[in-house]
Amino acid sequence: QVQLVESGGGLVQPGESLRLSCAASGRIFSVYAMGWYRQAPGKQRELVARISSGGTTNYADSVKGRFTISRDNTKNMVYLQMNSLKPEDTAVYYCARYNGLWEWGQGTQVTVSS
Repeated sequence: QVQLVESGGGLVQPGESLRLSCAASGRIFSVYAMGWYRQAPGKQRELVARISSGGTTNYADSVKGRFTISRDNTKNMVYLQMNSLKPEDTAVYYCARYNGLWEWGQGTQVTVSS
């Protein structure tokens, strides 16, 4: 079973940036699609961004143009660069791996507030 460990969350003001990182266990990281989900209080978990094994990316409409997902297959790492953060981006962010089903890490809290 894969281990996904997120880091980089925190408290920022609107308009600021954060970079989330995810370290994945396993020797064949490069073959999997990876993604970032988030869940705000009282809301369902939603897909924020995903990146295929070949590097193709997709984003939720709410984050297009502000967030960028990337991966480093040499380090088994996935990143989410978040710019121009808004209060509505406040949520627990989960790194995820697609292995027929999405598998998630434990999450990291992102709070955007003035």
